[in-house]
Amino acid sequence: MTGARGPRPDGLLDAAFLDDVRALLHARPGGAPGTDAVREAVDAAARRRGAVVGSGALVDLVRAVSDELLGAGPLQSLLDDEAVTDVLVNGPQDVWVERSGRLHRVDVRLGTPADVRALAVRLAAAGGQRLDDASPTVDAQLPDGTRLHAVLPPLAGACTLLSLRTVRVRALSVVELVAGGTLAPVLVPVVRALVARRANVLVSGATGSGKTTLLAALLSLVPPDERVLVIEESGELAPDHPHVVRLLARRANVEGAGRVDLADLVRHALRMRPDRIVLGECRGAEVREVLAALNTGHDGGWATVHANAAADVPARLEALAALAGMSRDAVAAQAASALDAVLHLRRAGADRETRYLAEVGVVRRAADGALRVDGALHADPGGSVTTGPGWPQLAARLDLAPESHAAAGRPPALVAVPDGSVR
Repeated sequence: MTGARGPRPDGLLDAAFLDDVRALLHARPGGAPGTDAVREAVDAAARRRGAVVGSGALVDLVRAVSDELLGAGPLQSLLDDEAVTDVLVNGPQDVWVERSGRLHRVDVRLGTPADVRALAVRLAAAGGQRLDDASPTVDAQLPDGTRLHAVLPPLAGACTLLSLRTVRVRALSVVELVAGGTLAPVLVPVVRALVARRANVLVSGATGSGKTTLLAALLSLVPPDERVLVIEESGELAPDHPHVVRLLARRANVEGAGRVDLADLVRHALRMRPDRIVLGECRGAEVREVLAALNTGHDGGWATVHANAAADVPARLEALAALAGMSRDAVAAQAASALDAVLHLRRAGADRETRYLAEVGVVRRAADGALRVDGALHADPGGSVTTGPGWPQLAARLDLAPESHAAAGRPPALVAVPDGSVR
């Protein structure tokens, strides 16, 4: 397993030893302990026991203690595996991971149901949330960015359920997306033009379809002299760009105070001199603020939204906007004016491993006043691309092709360069 760690030094690693290390760390001045502080505390605690630990064993012991005190315990090695996107715990000996879009059961033992509950409670506390019988579910972000969801019994049956989603901070490039099959080569000029022409775009798709990955790659194409305001519930977007300012929503504390939601952050972002406003995920009433922002001269904005197909995006926007008290007509008027295009991603194949940009649509208001997304380009997992009725509108918006191309129903030609990359 990539990123898997060696044997855990269980001869020393028991509850009493962890308590000793914890006490030593708490006695230190300063903030959160780093690796050096943990190493010193582990060494001191081992000496108190009269144990002689060699340099190699000490490295393993420090790593194991860090996992137990600061990380996810026996699950940490799974989270550190670059190929793993999700870690799912159904029971003490029932642990699964998702690699390359497929679930695999792994041989990890977490002790007893009480141990799983204790791990969940500790992780929730690390994310600043409460998890107990009075609050039996939690959705939190761990200090390293990992997203945690946990459910306690009896809601979860016999054992606490844990779902952990990793956050990979490196943004893939457009070239890498083409090489990996996410982006058909002929679509590269289209997505580059969406960025260059400051189009307002929604990236849609199901959970795990690659929305965040694609968005991060495209934001990396934003000119370096522009200021990008990224608004998220958790810090998942990490574009390769020199001027990214991140605003993160905050949940209410255990007393129910201190909540700052995405809608609040969108309003604050407007006062922070943004060149681009990016909403990591539009999932609630904040859609009203986003549409309002994109209708007041803040072009070049991006957001993601869950939807089954590009044509389903209007219904999704209407449902979200209803939470903010917007009527269907108001949503259609605002969205048709604010949004230029929709990029829709899908997962394909028998094992659903292939994530790819399947549709590019244009947003318009129909004669009956309804909001519509018309297909402009359609791609299959093999990279073939065909045009749809929305192609002339998209080509005109992005200045991608002369009228002869639009009339012929052909997408723009890919320009290849000598090093094998695409432009």
